Amino acid sequence: MMKLRNFLLTLVSLSVAVPAIGQDPATILAARRSGLIGERFDGYVGIVAANPPAELRRQVGAINIRRRALYSDLASRRGVSPEEVGITTACSLLRRLNVGDFYLLGQGGWRRLAAGQSAAPSYCV
Repeated sequence: MMKLRNFLLTLVSLSVAVPAIGQDPATILAARRSGLIGERFDGYVGIVAANPPAELRRQVGAINIRRRALYSDLASRRGVSPEEVGITTACSLLRRLNVGDFYLLGQGGWRRLAAGQSAAPSYCV
């Protein structure tokens, strides 16, 4: 199981970082830094802001569609669920957050990463 988890983390973290066609990486980065979006416990990007611009919603949707396809593909090749791939990926993504980034854990409520804090839940090994 650990080998599978490491394999999935490597593949997914490489693929998740590459921008989708029609996605503006500068817009996504600016939205992340300004607290409009954040990483979720399930491996998807979430919208933190109450009324985000339509273009940002579109780009977040495109990212999540791409991630969902990647998670499904990896899951079918490895005999695990797409949810497991997403959660495993989230562990890696949550560890790479910068101070000030927002994140959402399973129990709800957006949080902002503080200095010296880890966003990765205890089940992330």
